[in-house]
Amino acid sequence: MRALTEKDIRSSFVNCSKGEAKRLHVPRDLDDRPWDDLDFLGWGDPGAPDRSHLVVERQDRLVGVAMRFQPARRGFLHRSMCSLCLTTHPRGGVALMTARRSGPAGREGNSVGAYMCTDLACSLYLRGLKVPETGARFEESLTLEEQIERTRSNLFAFIDKL
Repeated sequence: MRALTEKDIRSSFVNCSKGEAKRLHVPRDLDDRPWDDLDFLGWGDPGAPDRSHLVVERQDRLVGVAMRFQPARRGFLHRSMCSLCLTTHPRGGVALMTARRSGPAGREGNSVGAYMCTDLACSLYLRGLKVPETGARFEESLTLEEQIERTRSNLFAFIDKL
C-alpha cells in the first residue's frame, strides 16, 4: 500500500459525511507505518473505543470505511476467526464490525458487518510480523501471495455491500 496523508484519509470515506470525516481521529504515526507490508490501513479510535476505521486502495481509488463494534465479552477458552485474514483470536480479538451503508440506505439506518481482527492488523498477521495472542496462525497450503489476495478479496466483498 502506498503511504497516505491525513488529507488522503479524510477524503476517502464513503459511509460518513464530510463533517464526520473531518472530526474522526486519524493516526498520528502515519510516517512510521510499515506501508510496504500493509494491504489496508486500519486503526481504532482512542476517543471512542467502539469505533474503528479502515482505508484501502481499490482500482486506483481510496475507499475509507467508518465502523462500529461491540467489544466481545467471551470466555477465556472461546476463539473467533477473522473473516478477512482467517486468523483466530481468543477473548475479543475478533469482533463484528458494522458499517453504515453509503447513500440513502445508510441514512435509513441500514448497515453491513463482518467479523474482523479488532486491531485491524490482518496484513501483519499474514506476513508473520505480528503474532496473535494464541502464538501462531494455522498453517495453510496457500502461498503468502494467495493469502494476501484472499484477504483483499474478502475485504472488497465487504466494501461492495456498502
